[in-house]
Amino acid sequence: MADHVRIGVLGASTIAPMSVIKPARTSSAAVVAAVAARSADKARAFADKHGIGRVHDGYEALLEDPAVDAVYNPLPNGLHGKWTLAALAAGKHVLCEKPFTANAEEAARVAEAAAASGLVVMEAFHYRYHPLAARMREVVESGELGELRHVEAHICFPLPVFSDIRYDLRLAGGAMMDAGSYSAHIARLLGGEEPEVRSAQALLHGAGVDRAMTAQLRFPSGHTGTVSASLWSFGSLLRLSAKAVGTDGEMRVFNPLGPQLAHRLSVRAKDNKRVERFTKRSTYAFQLDAFTDAVLHGKPFPTTPADAVANMALIDAVYRAAGLPVRLPSTA
Repeated sequence: MADHVRIGVLGASTIAPMSVIKPARTSSAAVVAAVAARSADKARAFADKHGIGRVHDGYEALLEDPAVDAVYNPLPNGLHGKWTLAALAAGKHVLCEKPFTANAEEAARVAEAAAASGLVVMEAFHYRYHPLAARMREVVESGELGELRHVEAHICFPLPVFSDIRYDLRLAGGAMMDAGSYSAHIARLLGGEEPEVRSAQALLHGAGVDRAMTAQLRFPSGHTGTVSASLWSFGSLLRLSAKAVGTDGEMRVFNPLGPQLAHRLSVRAKDNKRVERFTKRSTYAFQLDAFTDAVLHGKPFPTTPADAVANMALIDAVYRAAGLPVRLPSTA
């Protein structure tokens, strides 16, 4: 491999420009080399708009391209597992959008294939690669807050376009699969252990599809957790926050998801009150750095397939506790 990673994008998705195309323009270690879509015209228009040199009229053709080292997979949730497995079979590294797969069982199959391949497979929890996320965990683990009692993570934003694929059960849609994958991940980051779900309540858009979800958690060491996610709820139209409460104080974080736009980490512990702020460099730029470092130099990274299996297991448990079906891979 050369001194940079040549990335092919599966699908002309709306997230790809922000997540990989723009960061790659300022990266010396990555280039977006190709794109494929189900429609050749759509792929060509996308490539022309974003300056991508190679266009394929199908996903299989992109995977067979020897000028592609790695694949970015931002397809609908229910197709993540299928095309990540296909990419691995073709010898490509994978940066897969969250959620990793439709459910934990499928995630375990992908994780097993990733381990056998020796290739890099990273779940695209971009927030986790920003210095703010590392600092959140550091504050909790430092003991400054005392013994941990409770953590919270709330990722709620309005998506009133109900034709959006994120509301489609056939594509493994739902608020917990989308916004909730972040709130689950943040709760696990702060809680430091894998929790059990004590209860969950959903607001529905249609049969089996949650537009909002709230769940109560308990961690093995005894501390509790609350996670919420919403794509459409008048009670939580916009809420991007995290909190950790200990016996000696608490930490509150505004916008752990996209701190490049705005953020605030505040700590109140005994006689110490302070606010910390961090770089406004994009979370996606940090994530691309981590991905290329893993591919080119074998550097470790946190959002591994094993981590993805644990996160999907929590999401599955929330759905079961809410009386809703666990999502299934798409058959299309």
